[in-house]
Amino acid sequence: MTLHSPKARRPTIYDVAKRAGVSPSLVSLVLQNPTRVSDKRREAVQAAISELGYRPSRAATTLASSRTKSIGLVIDDYRNLWFVDLLRGMESVLSDLGYQVMLADSRPGENRIKEAVDGLLAMHVDGLVIAAEPSESMLAGAEVPTVVAGWRKGVPSGADLITNDDDGGGGMAASHLLELGHVRIGHLSGSDGASAHRRAGFRQRLERAGVDVVIAESEGTSEEDGYAAACWLLDHHPETTAIFAANDTMALGAFAALKARGLAVPGDVSVIGYDNSQVAKSRYLDITSIDNRSDILGVDVARRLLARLEDPGLEPQRKLIAPVLVERSTTARPAS
Repeated sequence: MTLHSPKARRPTIYDVAKRAGVSPSLVSLVLQNPTRVSDKRREAVQAAISELGYRPSRAATTLASSRTKSIGLVIDDYRNLWFVDLLRGMESVLSDLGYQVMLADSRPGENRIKEAVDGLLAMHVDGLVIAAEPSESMLAGAEVPTVVAGWRKGVPSGADLITNDDDGGGGMAASHLLELGHVRIGHLSGSDGASAHRRAGFRQRLERAGVDVVIAESEGTSEEDGYAAACWLLDHHPETTAIFAANDTMALGAFAALKARGLAVPGDVSVIGYDNSQVAKSRYLDITSIDNRSDILGVDVARRLLARLEDPGLEPQRKLIAPVLVERSTTARPAS
């Protein structure tokens, strides 16, 4: 006969309370709202949790607090590297408070974003962050506190908008190329709200300088979109000496189009991207880019959503995050 040793019993909230020398209700308070507990008691509870390996039941916490401690984040494309810094900024605020971010990829289309939002609401998220183009059905207002991250073509009624100053960033990219001496300039753009603002700021700055710009606009802003747009630009305007891409991912497509034509960066054509993503920071690629400071945007988005959860009556807020230029090796003066 084979004997089986019984499985170790999972520690409970009562075990944690006994180890920390506090009541179970205080342990529950630490798990739900740690800022309301003194440092000494909170540290004792957290130490007991760590020593015992206690994992609180999310379902039990939800029943006790009427909250799930979860935030829904809707994005439109996992390939867009802008979302990485946004998510990192959000989690730097939310994770310490016990919140989890639940991610949903909507991709373009009325039904896809509706399905993504409906799926998150079905999981009873406490709040929503929309980092995609809202559908018409969403513009009437969401069921939970909502913050829109980044420029969109529409903002749901009652939602906050926290975004990068993309008009200013586009103007900053134009100024950089003008200062280098470029006057035959092309721009790879998308059809979303952020692209529209970057395009407007870029064009406005060039017009003030009396310089024309050729716009190659795509439906999306993926690497494939950047490649197709750059191919069109270079085929129709081979005199181009500088390209501004709506994001770093489109800039990758531009590099491929230039390489296919035997053109060097920046010797023949300078390229500047947007987002200052990890791709741009790569020592191998070393892309000049506009840093829209999306990690800071993520921090502000999380803080605003928490404020709305505490006071649902707050008036909607509009806030811009100023960008900065990060100059690297893909831009230079045009060849004489």
